[in-house]
Amino acid sequence: MKCEMSGAARQMRDERRALRSASCVARHTTAFSLVEVMIALAIFFMAVFAILGLMSSVLRNARLLQSKKGVEAGMVAARLALTNKLTLGVDSGDFGDMYPDYSWMTDTYPDPNTTNGLFQVDIVVQRNSGSKPVESQMSILRFSPDTPTSGPQ
Repeated sequence: MKCEMSGAARQMRDERRALRSASCVARHTTAFSLVEVMIALAIFFMAVFAILGLMSSVLRNARLLQSKKGVEAGMVAARLALTNKLTLGVDSGDFGDMYPDYSWMTDTYPDPNTTNGLFQVDIVVQRNSGSKPVESQMSILRFSPDTPTSGPQ
């Protein structure tokens, strides 16, 4: 014997099926798949490792800067670059209260290889006491068309 459902029962059954299938579809569309989660984690870890590598590099460079000696000939070269005048011959001075134990000396002469206003400046930074008298030295070329080519020798 076959059971017949009434129209109201059949309608309720169809509505329940529709709700179940709608919730299944909604559940699948709102959840993340495993592939999406793995891709997001890979991007996250790449960014974290890039930031950690950058921080490691910055810390290493900061340590290198701290370990450098305080007085260099570049400080005197920077002082010379601030002025447009060169004095031929030997000049000397000290660093004042900043580095009281150090002095500098420059020797300025026309560059022997050119005749176009280039002057070679030899810079030597010395420690006034200690076993290593020369701390730093460098030679630079400066252009000064107004400086006379003859001076104290």
